[in-house]
Amino acid sequence: MRLRQMSTSLLEVKELKKHFPIRGGVLSRTIGFVYAVDGVTFDVRKGETLGLVGESGCGKTTVGRCVLRLLEPTTGSVLFEGRDVLALNDEQMRQLRASMQIVFQDPYASLNPRWTIKDIVGEPLLVSKTAKGEELRSRVLELLSMVGLSEDHMNRFAHEFSGGQRQRIGIARALALNPKFIVLDEPTSSLDVSVQAQTLNIIRRLQHKLGLTYLFISHNLSVIEHMSDRIAVMYLGRVVELASKEELFKRQLHPYTQALFQAIPIPDPEVQRKRVVLKGDVPSPVNPPRGCRFHRRCPVAVEKCAIEEPELVQIEPGHFAACHKAGVQIA
Repeated sequence: MRLRQMSTSLLEVKELKKHFPIRGGVLSRTIGFVYAVDGVTFDVRKGETLGLVGESGCGKTTVGRCVLRLLEPTTGSVLFEGRDVLALNDEQMRQLRASMQIVFQDPYASLNPRWTIKDIVGEPLLVSKTAKGEELRSRVLELLSMVGLSEDHMNRFAHEFSGGQRQRIGIARALALNPKFIVLDEPTSSLDVSVQAQTLNIIRRLQHKLGLTYLFISHNLSVIEHMSDRIAVMYLGRVVELASKEELFKRQLHPYTQALFQAIPIPDPEVQRKRVVLKGDVPSPVNPPRGCRFHRRCPVAVEKCAIEEPELVQIEPGHFAACHKAGVQIA
């Protein structure tokens, strides 16, 4: 599986795999694997937002964490500015983490309830020995100001804030060391709709102001459309389609992507749209199907789909799909 990498790529992920062992028996021997991520390839260009979308359990979050080595990948390669992230030792990785940060999905669980906001946002500065004392306080105040919080918030605890404010604190912490690349792991999925909009606007404003590059993970296609420049669609541990936002919303080549787009609700009761409901359930990542992983649910599958797994190849300029029947519209 090969994608044409751009010279301006900040991050290049190639054939990334993460298999979690299943242990059982008296001796806790490995009796199988969960194939959470099983051969993912994409690149993220400088200054862009790559949206990663798919059903719950498809491996989106695992990809984001493997890229940052919060989880150690099983195999594959992750290049950041040409450096092999997976080959770095602990000290080299600690230095690189200043350039690669994450905003977690749950703003309630990602903040230490025993620390003040000054401690939470200032922790990266202390660990990296970047600032201390009055310099640290000044930097924390600057970061809070960037996300719409004030000096009055510095000495409060996380439980004193709303969900949207907690997520802003998480964003401020991620910005502490002036990163170049941030993984945003469903940063608004646990927030009210009105608060979601405010948070997304802050994320976009900061990207333009600071020249940030994002990997934006979400299951919400409307949010992905609003935030992304290009979109990668995942199904059962693999990327099945990759294209620019405009191209993907104009025409979907993979049947799974078509089904996802048909499921987007239309806010007009007068508009009727024919929708194909996929048959069956998502297969288990413990025992993924042979051939195309989508073929058991695919309305246009042929015999070849059950035997040969399709590679992610360029079907149209800049538009990649992993499908033997790419472009055939489901009816």
